[in-house]
Amino acid sequence: MSVITSREQAEIDRANASGKQPVVFVHGLWLLPGSWEAWRTLFQERGFSTLAPGWPDDPETVEEARRIPGVFAGKSIGAITDHFVDIIGHLDRKPVLIGHSFGGLITQKLAGMGLATASVAIDPAPVRGVLPLPLSSLKAASPVIANPANRRRQVMLTEKEFRYAFANAVPEAEAHELYELFPVPGSGLPLFQAAFENLFPRTEASADTRNPDRGPLLVISGEEDHTVPWAVANATYHLQKKNPGVTEIVKIPGRGHSLVIDAGWADVAEKALDFLARNPAP
Repeated sequence: MSVITSREQAEIDRANASGKQPVVFVHGLWLLPGSWEAWRTLFQERGFSTLAPGWPDDPETVEEARRIPGVFAGKSIGAITDHFVDIIGHLDRKPVLIGHSFGGLITQKLAGMGLATASVAIDPAPVRGVLPLPLSSLKAASPVIANPANRRRQVMLTEKEFRYAFANAVPEAEAHELYELFPVPGSGLPLFQAAFENLFPRTEASADTRNPDRGPLLVISGEEDHTVPWAVANATYHLQKKNPGVTEIVKIPGRGHSLVIDAGWADVAEKALDFLARNPAP
């Protein structure tokens, strides 16, 4: 069992007491739960109760995370997933899951366990079975995977690296502001796990895409994303499309990997809300 923090427990208790449909947000690499604050406000205004758990040992603030970067080292996809399984196990009803990047991969794993009433995977890191590996993805991941020693380390993106991997589709001034506000050091291990997922059948970067209890799933792709380009998102969609449940994909023109935190985040959130409205919890 993972450690559920006091903040996470308070969010669980609030969701259970509300009687509303819970939505669990799953952040990705180089971000923290606070990156979902604007989304949470919007979803709560639309009648949901929201939770944004951290990955194990996540600091509460960006400032703290940058001050103690070593806390991120060695966090695996399996350990992160197990923590969210524990969180979901304390809820009174199945949640909606919304994840970005590696959070999108973890969202698919959790949905494949039958733990979601519906899911939205935004620019999701590839699960096992997704074969395209575009050059831009390799370049975006190169600050980590270029050095095998980073497998057990944490890595902080430089502003130039963040600009390429996350904020290539926004103006330079906004990219600088996003870099000041959001990124924290990230565990190198998940990137190595995802990079070699198709070589190892028992990889933690896998999901049960055919489970009939997976529930409806929406994949959202930013057209200009360097980290998870359309080829990867579309391959994810076709892999998930083999599931008997509803599976949809949306490509958002002119958007990059920062689409959940940049000035256009609300357009992305509305796509997710529309999908949930058309696929309500039973």
